[in-house]
Amino acid sequence: MGRTIAIIGGTGALGTGFARRWADAGHKVVIGSRTQERADTAAAEAGHGAVGLVNPQAAAAADIVVLTVPYAHHRSTIESIAEGLEGKILVDATVPLMPPRVGTVQLPEAGSAAVEAQAWLGERATVVSAFQNVAAAHLQSAHAIDCDVLVAGDKLAARETVIGLAEDLGLRGWHAGPLANSAAAEALTSVIIQINRRYGIDGAGLRITGEPAAEQDSA
Repeated sequence: MGRTIAIIGGTGALGTGFARRWADAGHKVVIGSRTQERADTAAAEAGHGAVGLVNPQAAAAADIVVLTVPYAHHRSTIESIAEGLEGKILVDATVPLMPPRVGTVQLPEAGSAAVEAQAWLGERATVVSAFQNVAAAHLQSAHAIDCDVLVAGDKLAARETVIGLAEDLGLRGWHAGPLANSAAAEALTSVIIQINRRYGIDGAGLRITGEPAAEQDSA
C-alpha cells in the first residue's frame, strides 16, 4: 500500500530523485520547499501526481517525512516543520558537510546530525538516519543503482519501514543499529567524496558483502 511521503528540501537533486523513484513505486509524493513557487516547479518536474507545498504544510500532509537539506539549514528547517512531525518518522539524510573542507569528516558535537535532530524533536517524532551515501545523480537516472543503504534508528519498527522505502528506490537497506551509529554513515560521505575525486568515480557508493543468515538478530 502506498504511503504519502513528504520530501523536505525536495527541490534539489537528491529530493527530486527520491520523488521520481518513490512516485514510480506507487507512493504519493509531496515536495516541500521554503517557497511555494519552487515547490510547484519541482512537483511538476517530478510528475506522477506529485504535489508541491511549503515545508511546514508538506510535513503536516505526509505519513513519513524525509529531510534532504544542507547541514547549514538543518536545525532551522526542523524547527519550521516540527509541529507537523507529531507521531511520525523523520528520515534524516543530512550530512554535516562544512565547506570548503567537505572531504574531511567534521561531525557535530552531538555525534551526528541525526542525533541532533532527535534531541531537538524529543518525543515528538522518531528520527531514522538513512541515504547519506547514495549519489543524487544515480537517483535521478533510470538505471539500477549499485548501492546499499545503512539505516540507523532507536526503534526497530521504524528502521524496518525505512528499509522498505529503500527497497522501493531499488536499493538494499541494512539495519545499522541505534541512531548513534548514524555517525558512521555521515562520516563515510566525506570519505566517498575523497574516493570520487581521487579515482574519478561518478558517484561511488557502499556495498555490504555476504548473505544474511536465515535467523537474524532483532536488536
